[in-house]
Amino acid sequence: MQVTVECQKRPEGTKPHVLRREGLIPAAIYGHNGAESISMALKAKDTERLLKKASVNNTLVDVNIPHVPWRGRALIRDVQTHPWKKWTVYHLSFFAVAGQESLEVVVPLNLVGEAVGVERESGVLEQTVSELQVQCAPDQIPESIDIDISDMHLGTSMHVSELSLPEGITVMDDPEQTVLTIIASRAAVEKETAEEETSVIGEVESEISDIGEL
Repeated sequence: MQVTVECQKRPEGTKPHVLRREGLIPAAIYGHNGAESISMALKAKDTERLLKKASVNNTLVDVNIPHVPWRGRALIRDVQTHPWKKWTVYHLSFFAVAGQESLEVVVPLNLVGEAVGVERESGVLEQTVSELQVQCAPDQIPESIDIDISDMHLGTSMHVSELSLPEGITVMDDPEQTVLTIIASRAAVEKETAEEETSVIGEVESEISDIGEL
C-alpha cells in the first residue's frame, strides 16, 4: 500500500502551539543525512488521514517537502498525543529509510484458520502476543505475519521460535515467549469440577453405606 503525505518546512523559531492553533501539526524527519533533521509541519486533516492509513513503525510513507532538497520514503517512528485526548496529535517523527540496510519495525500477527482445539475440543484461544519487533530490509517490511493455527489442539501452545517467517525477516523478541495457547473453556472446567465433586460425594456416600451395614 502506497501512502503519501505533503509537508511544509517549518519556519525557524515557530512555536508548536502557534502551529497547532493554525491547524498544523509539528513534525520532524531524521535519518536522511546523518544526525541532521528537518523541522516540518503537516495540515491537521492530512495528519488524521495519514494515521488512518499508516501504522507506526510499519508502513512506509512517501514524504514530500516542497522547497527542500530532499524527498523520499520514511517510517513514522513516533506520534505524540494529548495526555488524555489520544486523538489530538501534538507531534510526528519520521525516519528516512533510503540508504538503510535494515530497520527494526513492528509487524502485527494475523491468525489464519480455525484451531482444532477450539472448533472440535471446546477450547478457547488465548493470544498473548499480537505483534512482533522484527528486523528487515526497507523493501521487505511485511504488513503482517500470518500464523496458521489449524493444527493446534487443546492444551497446546505456540512460541515465537515456532513461527513461520517470510524470508529476510529476523525476530528481535524473545524466542521462548508464548504467542498462543488453547486453554479449556470455563464451561468445560466447571463441568469437570462438578463431575469430580459428584464422584467424590458418591464415594463418600458409598463408604458411609458400607459402614452402616457393618
